[in-house]
Amino acid sequence: MKIAALPDRAVLEISGEDRVAFLQGLISNDVTKARADLAVWAALLTPQGKWLADFFVIATPDALLLDVEAAQLAMLITRLSRFRLRAKVALRDASADWRVHAAWGEGLPPEGSAARDPRLPEAGWRVLAGTILPSNASADEYAAHRLSLGLPDGSQDMEAEKSVLLEGGFDELHGISWTKGCYMGQELTARTRYRGLLKRRLVPVVIEGTAPERGTPILTPDGAEAGEMRSSQGAQGLALLRLEWLAAGPLTSGGAKLKPQPPAWMKLPEEKA
Repeated sequence: MKIAALPDRAVLEISGEDRVAFLQGLISNDVTKARADLAVWAALLTPQGKWLADFFVIATPDALLLDVEAAQLAMLITRLSRFRLRAKVALRDASADWRVHAAWGEGLPPEGSAARDPRLPEAGWRVLAGTILPSNASADEYAAHRLSLGLPDGSQDMEAEKSVLLEGGFDELHGISWTKGCYMGQELTARTRYRGLLKRRLVPVVIEGTAPERGTPILTPDGAEAGEMRSSQGAQGLALLRLEWLAAGPLTSGGAKLKPQPPAWMKLPEEKA
């Protein structure tokens, strides 16, 4: 099994007797399903249903631990604190107590608080430990692994206050509960699904040449703009592409050639006859 420390991740602790009910009404997934050995992947949205942050929720006997992007930790604490009101909850940066790792491949994860990544079986595990564990892989190797599976990684692939969850595969990757009841931004998320309003998707691409920087436009053979580049590692990347251009032929971006490779888990609209 491969294990890599992820220094760009942090841990937000939510404690108090109302912690589950508090978070349940705010985020896209069902907090009651979080366990010590199974993470829940979820997002916080604007009231208009646009992405702000996503994270893994892991339950301990006394708290909910959110494995979050370190650069978003302060924002999350600020935004979630606005909704505490009379709820008996406390929010704390627990990054000094927990170090975040990813583990994947054959075998069992190392000792620590290991929770399965719920997105795909191949995604592996999220591992929280009090110290940095011995690693046999780098964060870049983990990035290549998750890109090969088509898994988005926070602000590298989503855009705050603009992206919608279904663009990032949150439906197929078990990041949304359609049955738990109301949460902030639920109305637009549901409308996008049931009315078939999705026009773009984050799609894995194989890169031939130097990987384009995030935000670089992607062009069709005829010069039409098909989307833009998001995160990449080596020859693997994710691109936000308009659905009508997925089969347009060789795409280019910043001098590189891109070959879209939609994964088997991705549900795409059927082509009209």
